[in-house]
Amino acid sequence: MHRIAANGANIPAIGLGTWTLKNEQAVQLVAHAIDCGYRHIDTAAMYDNEAAVGEGLRAASVPRDEVFLTTKVWYTDLADGDLQRSAETSLSKLGIDHVDLFLIHWPSKDIALADSITALNEVCERGLARNIGVSNFPTALLREAAVLSDRPLACNQVEYHPFLDQTAVLGACRDMGMAMVSYCPLFRGSEMFAQPAMVETAERYGKTPAQVVLRWHVQQDGVAAIPRSSNPQRIAENIGVFDFELSEDEMMAISALRSHSQRICDFEFSPQWDAA
Repeated sequence: MHRIAANGANIPAIGLGTWTLKNEQAVQLVAHAIDCGYRHIDTAAMYDNEAAVGEGLRAASVPRDEVFLTTKVWYTDLADGDLQRSAETSLSKLGIDHVDLFLIHWPSKDIALADSITALNEVCERGLARNIGVSNFPTALLREAAVLSDRPLACNQVEYHPFLDQTAVLGACRDMGMAMVSYCPLFRGSEMFAQPAMVETAERYGKTPAQVVLRWHVQQDGVAAIPRSSNPQRIAENIGVFDFELSEDEMMAISALRSHSQRICDFEFSPQWDAA
């Protein structure tokens, strides 16, 4: 599988997002994804499924060290001390001694970024995570975090799909050697999949619109995607994007849809996003 070299991390370009997957369903789907060829699994303390994800890892037919595992600390737990305890709790629930990537899930408006980044670095120094990074950081905050960090940040995980322009964030990530990991990479499906750029391209390659969108993601330099699905067949389909390549015109036609400017994840605690 295509991987992204990002400040010391080696991130598989397609991963399984596990937000909303719980209990036995999460166990089975994580194991299924790994057995289908996934080598990148994403979870978070806030998802309340780390124990199930860990069980899924153990149920799969692949050794733990072959799977790139990410978890994240919630924005209320970013103070020095709280962040490290969150990492320890996550590892305990996952049943492992380290993750491959540990992220700040959302920036905090109340906790000093310098303190959070210091704590994040300590998680890495203690061997609890091989790599560190952030999520949902707009460009100015991302650059500030990178300057504050003793270790290079491996990625910024953000909402990204053809209906949302993330040109500024992607440019900043590339400037600093980070990957940009796309969550909600398929938007909400039907509206976007019905666009001619998706339908016609999917027919041309004998692929689904979802596979075309995921190919669009991974064909961009430094971009990975972590689609979530509760459908085993869709999970298998979502990794089948490495046997075809979109033309430059097809890439541009899909990218032109960013004028829709539709964001799914925008909350009262969200930072000030970059202007499109």
